[in-house]
Amino acid sequence: MSTRDASDKADPVIENRDQLVAPMIAGEKAKSDWRIGTEHEKLVYRVKDHAAPSYDEENGIRDILLNMQQFGWEPITENGKVIALKGTDGNISLEPAGQLELSGAPLESLHETCNETGRHLEQVKKLGGEMGVGFLGLGMWPDKTREELPVMPKGRYGIMMNHMPKVGNLGLDMMLRTCTIQVNLDYSSEADMVKKFRTGLALQPLATALFANSPFTEGKPNGYLSYRSHIWSDTDPHRTGMLPFVFEDGFGYERWVDYMLDVPMYFVVRDGKYIDAAGLSFRDFLKGELSVLPGELPTQSDWWDHLSTAFPEVRLKSFLEMRGADGGPWSRICALPALWVGLLYDQSALDAAWDLVKGWTMEEREALRNAVPKEALGAKIPGGGTLQDLAKEALAIARSGLAARGRLGQSGDNETGFLSTLDEIVESGKVPAQRLLDKYHGEWNGDVSRVYKYSF
Repeated sequence: MSTRDASDKADPVIENRDQLVAPMIAGEKAKSDWRIGTEHEKLVYRVKDHAAPSYDEENGIRDILLNMQQFGWEPITENGKVIALKGTDGNISLEPAGQLELSGAPLESLHETCNETGRHLEQVKKLGGEMGVGFLGLGMWPDKTREELPVMPKGRYGIMMNHMPKVGNLGLDMMLRTCTIQVNLDYSSEADMVKKFRTGLALQPLATALFANSPFTEGKPNGYLSYRSHIWSDTDPHRTGMLPFVFEDGFGYERWVDYMLDVPMYFVVRDGKYIDAAGLSFRDFLKGELSVLPGELPTQSDWWDHLSTAFPEVRLKSFLEMRGADGGPWSRICALPALWVGLLYDQSALDAAWDLVKGWTMEEREALRNAVPKEALGAKIPGGGTLQDLAKEALAIARSGLAARGRLGQSGDNETGFLSTLDEIVESGKVPAQRLLDKYHGEWNGDVSRVYKYSF
């Protein structure tokens, strides 16, 4: 989740609707300036007992952040506690239970993205060896109850954890027990954003299936291949889901603003402190009628904060976020941006990808999204066949899109090689969760703790 690293002082007050649309318009970039931002989370555990370390304990989460400074990272603090880091490779932040996230810098090619990922993992593995902690690449804690997990000292998390049980049954699981990989991508115009948003949203179940990696809950199979994806279906209906309005005529920046104004608030930040505004209306805030700040109008930073509190399968800020994938090991982190860059960053590929899904009804999109957490590549797609069949077509399109980009690495290779992990998954029809379940029922003899040796 987002880390706030901005002052709310001397911030422009929002006085008209143009200021609400401005962040999306400001995101428009010439194709030559499009970049790739990759975010990946990992579970942190103590090697000696597999427990999740707390923030304050020796060699806990705080100490991990402090020790990362040896690699050039600079601390970001909240109320005197370091809660994130910033550096040339982006930001390192904490999810609610101490899941460690790299929000990578915006980079030009997948070669750079993968190098960035490699640098980060080398750093955390070096620290892990020194501090007795390990890092697990899964979509969800395989064995921890909510009660066994710590909560990080970030103001927004306390507010969210209090609000989540009021609007859904699994929101606390989302916060405390899950991990994801995410890709952030650019657009050139409103029309380009719309086509990418629609294509990415319709194909998000494909990413969920290919990266499905959360088959265990509290030490046993949970009946799902991506339980993390299932969790999102019962977290908060006001700020999650497949967003039918995105596929309606007239969708664009203005419609996104309307959606965000209808998303209930979580908080407002004043003087570095989080004020609980959970469930209140940003529309009231615009009228100076927010009950927790009577008479005040929102600032630009308030709007940016609010834009970070919706969690649909694709999210728009000043870029598009692809949010459907489970967390996973290093070998798969680079594959997710490869999939989406290949599909969305070449016009011919984008056209072909949209052709795959443009005839689907909203009911069919919802049915596929609901089937994928359990069935993954075996889920039926509109018109007949399975998601595995669609995946073969989508990967061929992505490969052509990456080849057309012509971004070469130091050895002269293009970006298509980053899809190889996904090729293997599609060819076999077995997603990562199914391979874990095979091990659980086979060589692991039902002992899910063996997954820690599988690790990152």
